[in-house]
Amino acid sequence: MDGGTLYSIGELARRTGLAVKTIRFYSDRGIVTPTDRTPAGYRRYGPEAVARLALVRTLRELGLGLDAIRRVTDRERTLGQVAAEHAAALDVQIGILRLQRAVLTTAARRDPTFEEMERMHQLATLSEAARRRLIDDFLDVVFDGRPGGSGHAGVRRSMTPELPDNPTEEQIAAWVELAELSLDPEFRVAVRNLVDSHVADPPEGSANPPRPDVVALTRELVRAAVQSGISPDSPQADPVVATLTAGCALALGHSDEAQLHGRLLHRLETANDPRRDRYFDLLAVINGWPAPEPLAPVIDWSVKALRIRTARHSNSVHRP
Repeated sequence: MDGGTLYSIGELARRTGLAVKTIRFYSDRGIVTPTDRTPAGYRRYGPEAVARLALVRTLRELGLGLDAIRRVTDRERTLGQVAAEHAAALDVQIGILRLQRAVLTTAARRDPTFEEMERMHQLATLSEAARRRLIDDFLDVVFDGRPGGSGHAGVRRSMTPELPDNPTEEQIAAWVELAELSLDPEFRVAVRNLVDSHVADPPEGSANPPRPDVVALTRELVRAAVQSGISPDSPQADPVVATLTAGCALALGHSDEAQLHGRLLHRLETANDPRRDRYFDLLAVINGWPAPEPLAPVIDWSVKALRIRTARHSNSVHRP
């Protein structure tokens, strides 16, 4: 192309695909300047204006403002520097948009009241320190008064959500639901009762070994029966229940079968809260952990099996 070729604004518009009004605006702002003017005062632009306008168009489509573009075209900043600054700004905007979308998506599923919507927004926008205080308050209620050497510190850590610096929408939504759950007084009482129902480890320095956790032991001993589809009222369930009650005898401190079944039923019914499974499902999403194995199917099976055998034992005792 002849380096002396000059273009009118109309010719420049045809070559770049930009509107004449837009090119005139950029020219007035000094982003692209005319090389010459006709005797009548009309602007004329050199070939370099085509390349400059193509760059401006690309940067505008990427969301850069005119001030940033001018710094590039005036060589005050390199294209790489401005791109890095804009990318960092977009990261912040994306984080805000992701948070807003998570709250709105959650609200769309629930159809909340104005008050509930405000609470969801507040929970989603809490600082890291405020999130920590909220969860610490919940866990303080749950574990208050438990022996310091009982291993509950590890359990407490395993129940603590750690929202990452750049959470996904799914993690934000999970945090909002988990936070609401942890603020629910009924849920706090339920989890506290579950902790209280566990037999504490022996005092520090005691020669007695720790007693087994009934819930954990039930999951270990009953899991296979549930996965195999064994019905809790079938004869095949009898050895499973026998193994379970024998394994829990130490933890519950009973050898009498009827008393043992009653204590075990009470313990498992206390633990059988679907909100507990939901808490750990949400915790796994927030912390990026694998989805936990649900506890409810194992406890449901065990409770049904124990009730059936307790009824059988009662009938046999009262049979004339």
